Amino acid sequence: MRTIHAAPLLRLTLDEEPRPDHAVLVSGDRVEAVAPLDELTEAYPGVRVRHWAGILGPALVHDGPLPPAPTPRERVYALFRLGAAAVLAAHLPDPALRAAAARGGVAVLDRARPPTLVPAGRADLAVFGDDGSCLATVVAGRLVHRRA
Repeated sequence: MRTIHAAPLLRLTLDEEPRPDHAVLVSGDRVEAVAPLDELTEAYPGVRVRHWAGILGPALVHDGPLPPAPTPRERVYALFRLGAAAVLAAHLPDPALRAAAARGGVAVLDRARPPTLVPAGRADLAVFGDDGSCLATVVAGRLVHRRA
């Protein structure tokens, strides 16, 4: 199923200047296209559009121990609340934590890499508010966190 994720501002990398009125077309677990919102809605009529307030961009790579929580599942969800969709393998020493990360679709990396949004890349997105808080996280095309 295709979904367009749109926000007033979009970044392809964490360092670049945000682009106004751009959006990301997600198909399954992949980014299919990044373009101005009006171009995507014209090219893909009838596709569900999720409008987000804030800045849409690549989900973060968490480079540290997972936040503390009572269970491995809750520790993984704590990553999603931060806007992260990937973690370094060195920070998943516990088999139960690795299993929870796998069930949640978290990308486990051998080394840190700068997150980017690219066509055909994995659809790991995050939306951040003006105060830097995470408003929504999409992991491999699935909405896993949305702040109420």
